[in-house]
Amino acid sequence: MFKHEKQLLQEVKVERPNPQYAILMQEQLGGGNGELKAALQYIAQSFRVKDPAIKDLFLDIGAEELSHMEMVSQTINLLNGHDVDYKTVDVGEIESHVLAGLSPVLVNSSGAPWTANYVTVTGDLCADLLSNIASEQRAKVVYEYLYRQIQDKEVRRTIDFLLNREEAHNALFREALNRVSNSGSNKDFGVTQDSRLYFDLSTPGKYFEAPNPTPVAFESPRRQEELVKQ
Repeated sequence: MFKHEKQLLQEVKVERPNPQYAILMQEQLGGGNGELKAALQYIAQSFRVKDPAIKDLFLDIGAEELSHMEMVSQTINLLNGHDVDYKTVDVGEIESHVLAGLSPVLVNSSGAPWTANYVTVTGDLCADLLSNIASEQRAKVVYEYLYRQIQDKEVRRTIDFLLNREEAHNALFREALNRVSNSGSNKDFGVTQDSRLYFDLSTPGKYFEAPNPTPVAFESPRRQEELVKQ
């Protein structure tokens, strides 16, 4: 069961309307690294997870991503203002002005519709967690690009909040991967000689030696902080 509460995770404001920038924000609504993709990916992955702690984590973060989607949509609403006028958009999608009455529709900044092809579900916890870590990293990069292209203090405040929440999710997924690092597809890492070969097929130069693969693991950010203090 999902429950909607009317208040946003954080209040959303803009200093002034900016329809062109609203188009850029569409990328984090209906794009391949956006909030809808993240929400549905984590929720869909949760359906077959047997580990109650990780299932709960996937559902918690998936639900929060839906709230991020709500914040992005509200930002787009405020940036679009009240006037339907395609001439305020120099590049990018114009469906908002000619089809949707300024509604934040599920398209990216170029107008391509959202697709379930963005969602990765393998049924293997290690593979799904690695996909989620990569998804959060890519979302952070998009938010960073968006941050650089706007001077509106209020929009920047929203992006800063969302970017840092993606970092929190990234750390939680890394911690979850450590818990299951010897299960699923990670059980068979490096068990044959073939996994320990390096083919130097680009010349000149050889910069890496033959690998000695081990299960992927990430040190807890809390542990890193402890080491710094020492």
